[in-house]
Amino acid sequence: MLVGLLVLSAAAAGIFAARPEGENAPKTRMEWTRRIAYWVLTVGIAFEMVAGGIWDLLRIEFVRVSLARLGYPLYLLYILGPLKILGAIALLAPRLPRLKEWAYAGAVINYVGAGASLVLTGRPGAEWVAPMAFGVLTMGSWGLRPVSRKMVGSGEGGNARPIAWCIPVLIVAAMVAVAFVTLPVGAPPQ
Repeated sequence: MLVGLLVLSAAAAGIFAARPEGENAPKTRMEWTRRIAYWVLTVGIAFEMVAGGIWDLLRIEFVRVSLARLGYPLYLLYILGPLKILGAIALLAPRLPRLKEWAYAGAVINYVGAGASLVLTGRPGAEWVAPMAFGVLTMGSWGLRPVSRKMVGSGEGGNARPIAWCIPVLIVAAMVAVAFVTLPVGAPPQ
């Protein structure tokens, strides 16, 4: 429930913070639906990336056991953890369209790679469906992003005032706090 509340409130903040980025207010129901869907997907993906990055850096038992089952070395957690957190920040921050493209690509590679690793090692469907679903949701967020968050013409998105950076920073700080509160205990189910 805490995670859902965080995602919805962060999505609402993102919707209303988009105005300083130079976006026009949505005029039709379809434009509103698209903007809401974009922010809900993006904040959800960003939260999963922050939580996963925190779990990786803390090397919690759930993650260690999962990696060992797949045959990956534990030091991989120190590589992926910070990159996940930085990717989440890039997705939420205003401007930086090229960096957003890289963050989306990294997230899709992470999720599809995790799902493929689980499939190829014979893990049951219940384990690999979630990473694959996050990969699809990430592609949905990418497809729904507004013009100010795309690479257009010279590669620059809309102009953002410095205050527009406060909301993504606060959202990621809240995500870090919730990631600590929602740490799983013990090894994943067999």
